[in-house]
Amino acid sequence: MNNAAPTPARTRGRPRGNPPTRESIISAARTLFLERGYQGTTLRAVAGAAGVDSALIAYHFGSKKGLFADVMQFQCANALAVDDVLGGDPSTLPDRLIDAVTDLWEDADFQQLTTQGDEAAEVIREYLERELLARLVEFLGGRDATARATAAVTILGGLIYTRYLNPLPTPAALDPSEARHILTPALRAALAPRPRTATATRAGRRGSPASG
Repeated sequence: MNNAAPTPARTRGRPRGNPPTRESIISAARTLFLERGYQGTTLRAVAGAAGVDSALIAYHFGSKKGLFADVMQFQCANALAVDDVLGGDPSTLPDRLIDAVTDLWEDADFQQLTTQGDEAAEVIREYLERELLARLVEFLGGRDATARATAAVTILGGLIYTRYLNPLPTPAALDPSEARHILTPALRAALAPRPRTATATRAGRRGSPASG
């Protein structure tokens, strides 16, 4: 009689114990997306490279599009670390913002990922909107924080578009330090608090209680 305990069946989905981290899957996926492109990379291939069941990828990322989005987000977050950018001397915030954007886009691997169709463009838009813009609004605070943050991100978006996505000869010829020198004054002006207009001041006075 065979008293050996039966081998437990391999379970799918989220594993028990100490599962491989999301970072290890993202790292494997990033390598394959760079080597094979978005269309040429399969979840099965990523699972094999990461040494995991493909169901684990589905559990964490939902789909190949979700996995690619996380690869791009991870790349953005590493180079454009918003906490680091917003920390430090407020007077040099414009310089740090421009340096973070150029550091990210000067990276050859990131540039290669950005060419992989609508998925890449969508992730970049979401990162600028949900991470950078939203965090800038929170950081700046006050009644005009959204306007100031929007103006700043618009300038940075223009830098990305005219230097990297659809390069114009003059912006593309600048090195990062030259780009910072040219754009810092505009970015500093965009981030500066807006003066209250005469109309807003009169409206505020009309809304205030009458003096005795």
